[in-house]
Amino acid sequence: MRIGMIGLGRMGANMALRLMRAGHQCVGYARRRESVAAFAAQGAEGAYSLADLVAALPAPRVLWCMVPAAAVDDLIAELAPLLAAGDIVIDGGNSHYPDDQRRARLLAAQGLHYLDVGTSGGVWGLERGYCLMIGGDPEPVNHVDPIFRALAPGAQAAPPTPGAPTGSSAEAGYLHCGPAGAGHFVKMVHNGIEYGLMAAYAEGFNILKHANSGQEQAPSDAERAPLAHPERFLYDLDLPAIAELWRRGSVIGSWLLDLTAGALKEHPDLADFAGHVADSGEGRWTVQAAIDEGVPAPAITAALYARFHSRGQSAFGDRLLAAMRYAFGGHHERSG
Repeated sequence: MRIGMIGLGRMGANMALRLMRAGHQCVGYARRRESVAAFAAQGAEGAYSLADLVAALPAPRVLWCMVPAAAVDDLIAELAPLLAAGDIVIDGGNSHYPDDQRRARLLAAQGLHYLDVGTSGGVWGLERGYCLMIGGDPEPVNHVDPIFRALAPGAQAAPPTPGAPTGSSAEAGYLHCGPAGAGHFVKMVHNGIEYGLMAAYAEGFNILKHANSGQEQAPSDAERAPLAHPERFLYDLDLPAIAELWRRGSVIGSWLLDLTAGALKEHPDLADFAGHVADSGEGRWTVQAAIDEGVPAPAITAALYARFHSRGQSAFGDRLLAAMRYAFGGHHERSG
């Protein structure tokens, strides 16, 4: 199949290369000419305008967009007039699912198909494959199935669940989740879960890190609150080794733990990181969806707020807490 890839960053370029390895033809376009030239240098075909990209594709055209969510509407406004009825536009980024519903209606009025595809795999996807969560009408989904199959990890990525029905594309790593917006809705919740898992690993290893806090305190720790039972916390634990241990046979083993072990091996003291943790929107949207549905999501919500806290935005509130405590009880501040 011949497909156009719009956006040739780390994700888009690698996805196009994976498709080419599977025998598909890819024409790549990006706003930056340097990105197109670098893509073409790898044996791919580049286009330096959207018009040239569209002209290079057979009908019905398939155009996969890997651009930031904030840029999708402007891109579609520029792209849609160049297309013909039956063409398929795919948003593989992290758009908010209500935007997908709106875009699908808008493009359907022009005879165009719109698919939202939540894409997980990151910079490792070129070799490992991409988990794809798909929303849209069945007809264009079926038409693009060879592309989804080539991008997905394949059935060999994980053993089948014992007793589960067979024959679903989910076994290969991609799934048509429902109508417009369903793919990005599932990806949104996927990323919300990711927030919670990351927070749990980070908190657990932080507890392990401080398991030696009963040893003689350093001068810099003189103002820390004394431990009630310092004799209980005398362990100097090898965190990289523990991460490596848990990767083998542990119930909390995961690819995320694999990445954690790699990070601790390369940066045991994490000195290269400041601890400022960004959020790209999906965690907030997941929490908002939980609120709108009236269902609890305390772990994901706490993980989101932990990211907010990491950016130093709580300093004023923390000082006010200390001021209130002093006001009603005369308690002086003490670090730790």
